[in-house]
Order: sequence, then structure tokens, then C-alpha cells
Amino acid sequence: MIGDIVKVTVDRPLGTFHPVHKDIYYPVNYGFIEGVMAQDGEEQDAYILGVNHAVKEFTGKVIAIIHRYDDIEEKWVVAPDNCHFTEAEVWEQVKFQEQYFKSEVIMTRI
Repeated sequence: MIGDIVKVTVDRPLGTFHPVHKDIYYPVNYGFIEGVMAQDGEEQDAYILGVNHAVKEFTGKVIAIIHRYDDIEEKWVVAPDNCHFTEAEVWEQVKFQEQYFKSEVIMTRI
């Protein structure tokens, strides 16, 4: 899946708060990939990096996978095709939510 082009439907736009956990603020757009089922039985969740305004949907490239050791889900990280992020940069942008899990960032190595 890393390197694949996917369309993300955003249900938690940049600048909003989690619908249940009101203390979690979304500094990035976050949503799901319609038709791709994740291990939790729901559609695959995805963070969108490199888009600095709220969007309703976004098509981009999967640049990383957030693997959670203490949860059944993984999160995909999607960015514009021309954007490049290091592992540390990805972690910095997703830690607002991933800090609550034991996670690792998996990226292709160049």
C-alpha cells in the first residue's frame, strides 16, 4: 500500500476536535479510504499531511503506515505526490493522537 494513490474522505477536518474525546484537536485532516476495510472492520483510517487547510476529500499517495502494537488498527499516512517527509516529521504531525498508543512509523527506505 505504501506508494499507492488513494482518495481520503475527511470526517475530521484540520482545526476540529474529536467528536467523543473533546480534548483531542486535529492539526491535520483525518478521514477514511472508502471501500478499503481495516482490521477493525471499519474503512481504513488515514492522516493527510502536506495540506494546510481543511478539506472534505483528498487524493494523494500513501507515504507511511502507523503500526500500533497495542491496537488492532493501523493508520495510513497520505500526502501530495510532490511532498516528502522524514519518519520524524510524520511522527511529529500524528503524535497528537498516536501518543496514546505504542506505535511505529513504517516508511519505504530510499
